[in-house]
Amino acid sequence: MNMGKEHPSFTRAKALPEPLRSLFPKSVMEANGWATTIRRTALAPTILVVANTRIECAWRAYIDSVPGMNHDIEWHSVLASGTTLPEEVALAIFPEFEGVPYAR
Repeated sequence: MNMGKEHPSFTRAKALPEPLRSLFPKSVMEANGWATTIRRTALAPTILVVANTRIECAWRAYIDSVPGMNHDIEWHSVLASGTTLPEEVALAIFPEFEGVPYAR
């Protein structure tokens, strides 16, 4: 049991500067209503990169080929079965996550 101690992910989230801090829960109450943040960018019409935040105060980015017909729908498949990008590449594409731990 965690008698009086805060979960480490809440501590990490509280230490982040804004606007990053607002992307993550900082309490059990916030965690109960928390929703991931999704960012996406197309490197080409049929190559999509998608980043998402995780409840443990981390993020990860994935890449995959898509039909290129509707990225508003296709990003779901990239998250489900895309290849994980190395952190350095992911940060080059999504610099807004600088300072947030990259999920392993």
